[in-house]
Parts: sequence; structure tokens; C-alpha cells
Amino acid sequence: MYRIIFAIGGFLLLKNFWGFILGLFIGGLFDIDQKRKSGGTKDLFEFYQQRSSSYDIATMLMALSASVMKADGKVLKSELDFVKSFFQLQFGNRFQKEHLQVLKRFLDSNHIPLDKICQDIRYRMQSEVRVQLIHYLFGIAKADGDVSVSEINQISHIAQLLGVSNVEFESIKNMFYRNTESDYKILGINSSAEDNEVKKAYRKMAVKFHPDKVASMGEQYQKGAKEKFQKIQDAYEAIKKQRGFK
Repeated sequence: MYRIIFAIGGFLLLKNFWGFILGLFIGGLFDIDQKRKSGGTKDLFEFYQQRSSSYDIATMLMALSASVMKADGKVLKSELDFVKSFFQLQFGNRFQKEHLQVLKRFLDSNHIPLDKICQDIRYRMQSEVRVQLIHYLFGIAKADGDVSVSEINQISHIAQLLGVSNVEFESIKNMFYRNTESDYKILGINSSAEDNEVKKAYRKMAVKFHPDKVASMGEQYQKGAKEKFQKIQDAYEAIKKQRGFK
């Protein structure tokens, strides 16, 4: 874009062919600098499309993983170990160094085109699987023992792009980032809810997040779904004990 603008400007200013060439050269430098600042966003998305054209779920996950790992400004070994462990269990022998190279490509980029990538994932994956992705991303954030505000904000942004509702997001967040309201948030309600509302919310969440919803996915997905389902059970039991109802 800058190359054309500067070329025309150079020609009009010097009124000769060399003005056109000089403008073309200077504009080219601006284009290169702009591309560098953007981290080659267009090229990175093209790379993503090429890798994921045959429903390569690994590439989708690597893109999202990198965005969360970079959220707090540092990439920790504990986070990398979590990702490697997940992929080895999920993909078995199919997990290779090539996948780690894909992750590095995203980590090295100054900007990951999340809007386009999440739009693609949203088109390809059913809602239950997209919710499970948020659970996986919180697992990365929690790998170092603490979930930072910047990581929460990044995962929240991804959840919105993936079409995950705020209730679903808050439910999963409170499984990893707990406070006095966490048990209620896991069930998608407030502490002011009546007992019958608590029971109704539990039944709704138990159906919505039942592990059978992702039975077609890999072992590690199912493991995460079972963990999430168990936390819903634990939250409900804690509220029942606190309130003294059965």
C-alpha cells in the first residue's frame, strides 16, 4: 500500500522516472516495517489455514494455547509441559516435533489473528467442544499454580470470539479461580438464589456439561470433561452442606 502511494508522490514531486523509483523503494520500506509490526498477521493466518485445512485440531489448539501462554508476558516451562502432556495424551504417536514447531510459530508472532481463527473454530466445532476448549485454556493458565488477571482477560476474549456464553465462562473460571462465590458461579447462579433455584441450576449444568457430550473426542478431552463435571458435583454438594438441604 505505502509503496504505491510513495511511488506516485515521488513521481509528482520530482516529475521524472527516478522520482517514481525512489518513492517505490521508500514505500517498500514502510510496507516491510508495517508487516513486521503486525507480526505478519496475514501470513500467520494463511499458515493456520494451510495447517488446519483438513480439520487439523492440533493447529487450532496450538494457536489458542500460544495466545494464553503469552498473555502475562512470559512463557513458563510449566505451561509448556502442560500443553505437551495434553497433546501426547490426546494424539499419542501422532504428536511430533512438528506440532511444537507450530506452537513456536505462534509464540514468536507479535500478533495472533484470534478473531479469524476463532471464527474458523466456531464454524467447525460444536458448542460443547468449544466450551471444553475454555476448560483446557484455563488448565494452561493454572499450570504455574496461579491464574493471572491478564490470562483471565485473554481467555474471556477467546470465549467471546468462540461464542461461549458468559455463564459458561464464569462457571469454568470459578473452577480454577476461586472465591467465596465460586460454588454458585460454577452452577451459573448467585448466592442469593433460593434452594429450588440451586437444585434447578445444578440439574441444568449436570446435563449441559455431562462427559457424554464430548464422547467422540479424544481421551484427554473426556478427562477434562469428567473433571469439569466433578467440580459441578462438588460445588453442589458444598452448597447443600452449607445450606443444610438434601
